[in-house]
Amino acid sequence: MLTAQPLRRLRILHIEPSAADHAKARAALELNGSDYAIERIETLAELSDRLERQVCDVVVAAYYANGFTAMDAWDIVLGSSRVQPPFIVLSNSASESDAIDAIRRGVSDFVRKSALPDLPRAIVRAIGANQMRTVKEDSHAELAGSMRRSSELNEYLQACLEEERQSIAREVHDDIGGSLAAVKFDLAWIGRRAKDPAIVEHVNGAIETLQHAIDASQRIVQDLRPPILDQGIVAAVDWLATAFERRTGVKTSFTATHETIDASDAVKLVAYRTAQEALTNIAKHAECSEVHIDLSDGENVLTLEVTDNGRGLTRAELDKPKTFGLKGLGERARTVDGWLDISNQGGVGTSIILSVPLERAET
Repeated sequence: MLTAQPLRRLRILHIEPSAADHAKARAALELNGSDYAIERIETLAELSDRLERQVCDVVVAAYYANGFTAMDAWDIVLGSSRVQPPFIVLSNSASESDAIDAIRRGVSDFVRKSALPDLPRAIVRAIGANQMRTVKEDSHAELAGSMRRSSELNEYLQACLEEERQSIAREVHDDIGGSLAAVKFDLAWIGRRAKDPAIVEHVNGAIETLQHAIDASQRIVQDLRPPILDQGIVAAVDWLATAFERRTGVKTSFTATHETIDASDAVKLVAYRTAQEALTNIAKHAECSEVHIDLSDGENVLTLEVTDNGRGLTRAELDKPKTFGLKGLGERARTVDGWLDISNQGGVGTSIILSVPLERAET
């Protein structure tokens, strides 16, 4: 049970048309031994003026005043630019439904004038609750700010990572790939002119090894930043599906609503990486025989869905602290205002669904 504490140096605004009722409220507070300043006001204009000009610890309002109700005064408090003080309705004339409506609309407390000795306790309780609410709101604001900064940092890191990927891909393609191709050409020239069968055999072996290196460099370039993305997200995902089926032997189908889908480079890259990571996870864990990929742009939202018929991801697997691949996809989706859904029904497959509004891409 809450016990009324002496009110020290509190500033109270009392909205009260009756001077006699104001005096009774003041007397109830004085009996509590509190040190306070209470000011009687009678109009909404006075309330607005006081709220903007000075700190107010609590507002106590009669329900019916001169041409307005306590709910009108409460709206003024809610619209104040300052921190909202606790708001207590002190009335005998308000009905039970008025009291319920006032509490529902967020006022701190409702006290009958016939129970004036309860007013100090109600004020203490309301101030305490208001302080807790303020602390909670500050904590939420701090958390929201921290999450926003984290998201911005992640977006920056993703952009740096993609830039670095493109740079490495260019170097691998231009320098390493070009050099390997040149060496292969020279070896072929030597092989055509060599007379010693042993030399020809070594040259052919070297050419075969070089071809493996050239193929590997091309795969690295594709993984880092596939040039096929320049042909659009539909062509890129189709290429991923075909390559996945050829590499794993898992039957893979791909459907798209259109032959081309307009999207920004950022959205295309997020969709491509999502499909790529989803297929990587399927190859590692799904134990499936079929995969279907669907790409659509209905209602101006790009939707990519990758579904398999494997064993299905469990909630425990999704909640593992080091499932960075799937968590990273969610973070990556947020960089383009998108979101990621993962659905599974335990043993009957998994669906990874990326949704990204296309409006941002068009701005």
